[in-house]
Amino acid sequence: MRVPRDLTSYVRVLKMATTPTREEFTQVAKIAGIGILIVGAIGFLLFVLMSYLPNGGTGM
Repeated sequence: MRVPRDLTSYVRVLKMATTPTREEFTQVAKIAGIGILIVGAIGFLLFVLMSYLPNGGTGM
């Protein structure tokens, strides 16, 4: 591991990085929220499906 070289590349990236505008932040937050809702809905649907299968879907 080359610490000095790694640190300089990290510093270069941090210098180039900027704080997102309110619009950019809102867009990212909406997309992340939609993704969380989709994953939650899929999990809930699987839960409901497994609840209605005989033996809770365990196969026994």
